[in-house]
Amino acid sequence: MNDNGPYSNYRLTVRLELANKPGMFARVVAVLAEEGANVGAVDIVSATATSMVRDLTFDVQSEAHGEKVLARIGALPDVKVLSASDRIFLLHLGGKIRVQSKFPISTRNLLSMVYTPGVGRVSQAIAKDKTKAYAFTSKGNTVAVVTDGSAVLGLGNLGPEAALPVMEGKAMLFKEFAGIDAWPICLNTQDTDEIVRTVQAIAPGFGGINLEDISSPRCFEIERRLKSALDIPVMHDDQHGTAVVILAALTNALTVVGKRMADIRVVVNGLGAAGTACCRMLLAAGLSHLIGCEPRGIVLRGDGQQLRACRTDLTACMTKDLPLGTLRDALKGADVFIGLSVGHILTAEDLDLMAADRIVFAMANPDPEVSPELAASHCRIFATGRSDYPNQINNALAFPGIFRGALDVQARDINEAMKLAAAKAVAETIPPAALSEDYIIPSVFDKTVVPRVAKAVAAAARETGVARRRSRPGDDSPSA
Repeated sequence: MNDNGPYSNYRLTVRLELANKPGMFARVVAVLAEEGANVGAVDIVSATATSMVRDLTFDVQSEAHGEKVLARIGALPDVKVLSASDRIFLLHLGGKIRVQSKFPISTRNLLSMVYTPGVGRVSQAIAKDKTKAYAFTSKGNTVAVVTDGSAVLGLGNLGPEAALPVMEGKAMLFKEFAGIDAWPICLNTQDTDEIVRTVQAIAPGFGGINLEDISSPRCFEIERRLKSALDIPVMHDDQHGTAVVILAALTNALTVVGKRMADIRVVVNGLGAAGTACCRMLLAAGLSHLIGCEPRGIVLRGDGQQLRACRTDLTACMTKDLPLGTLRDALKGADVFIGLSVGHILTAEDLDLMAADRIVFAMANPDPEVSPELAASHCRIFATGRSDYPNQINNALAFPGIFRGALDVQARDINEAMKLAAAKAVAETIPPAALSEDYIIPSVFDKTVVPRVAKAVAAAARETGVARRRSRPGDDSPSA
């Protein structure tokens, strides 16, 4: 599908019937100008001697603003609003994904081979050797995207139905970026035991499990138990995808400013799912000086050796009931700030407490911990999770390639070595000579990212003994 212009969260297309006389359309445009609505495309649908039908596309500030603009247009003399559509809702109409057969069933003979009775022979072969499901079903290229709807985007506990369009979007990214068939699985329970049992029960039909939008701290236990119980890769992307891309971005940022991971001091603010995983990943990459903060202040502090010893369960090292200082205390002399918390909590004075050539990753959405305009003049390198500023730290740089590599070698797990390999591959996508303050992370549309990550992840899986096969499915011919 063609892109119809730049992104807008509230873009309306309205069909208007206007009296065909001079100045009518100018009245409509005047209302839009008064309301601060940005006019986009204007198309004439039909015209007669007495009336004209036009399609008008414009951006508004919110749903409420859009309703107000439509009411004002509809109140104009000789103007009738025939219809109004929201571009985002139109894109979601009927869902965003579908199942499609690899070939048409055009004859009775073919039907008898893909279904009964011919399929029975394949079922019997798999019954004798379950590993043949990888060769003769879609299992080897499928991922279940599982959620309970308890932490949908940054919107909160919206439930499984409201999570479905997000999971469909995730499935689209798997397919578009990595060629993986992913299925949205939205569970009508938020009970940890029931989620674990349900995912275990459906696991035989999938090559991997991507956990998504499950609230902290339950997400930690759910992932841990599923990784222990299943022999296919399980990853909670909100944790590990974020951590992988942050490590990649920081690796390149340190190259730009001429600092080393072992020497820097990093402050991570917000120790939920993503923040905790980020701490663990940075420690695994050799970070020696880490401070973790929650709303009450510093709750995680220690030298690298101490924290690495407990990084599989960092909560055991936290002092949540006894803060060791404030966020401002933590920022004094820090080289890096990584925010996975809430917007607008840092001031220029806070940033100036940090060391020279400071690096700030303000990941809160939709509003970063510090405004980009302010950060631009108070730090050397600035990154967010947003697409409308340079250096977007986006999970889509990690999870497609990680699962592609894991599926290619039929990995039993996604382990720390595989995630570190993924981060290194993402970072190395940008040649050192091309790195700059505004270019420390590749675009999600860089088609070299997924193959690089997949190759690195597959190699790490083989090296750590979690790969079932040496090569990618399809490299050799299966036999029953």
